[in-house]
Amino acid sequence: MIKAESIREAENIANVEFSKISAWAKENKIRFNEQKPKVMPMTRRKRKERKELEIYQNNKPLLEVHSLKYLDIIFVSKLTFREHINCIF
Repeated sequence: MIKAESIREAENIANVEFSKISAWAKENKIRFNEQKPKVMPMTRRKRKERKELEIYQNNKPLLEVHSLKYLDIIFVSKLTFREHINCIF
């Protein structure tokens, strides 16, 4: 999770951190599944900046999603739980 004031700042921080993780994984002979990582911006604010995030892992762009299921909880980019509640009932 990354907290930033702008999309551009979040992209820069995420890309730096992913490069550190990739270097650590290579050093320790660990490979990550490249299809699993996803990116989801989470905010209640309306985004005035460009819409698509450009975050990379091993020089491959990560897929941007607007909802994500983690530990049986559905998280939505607008920070509402309507989709999760609809799924439960």
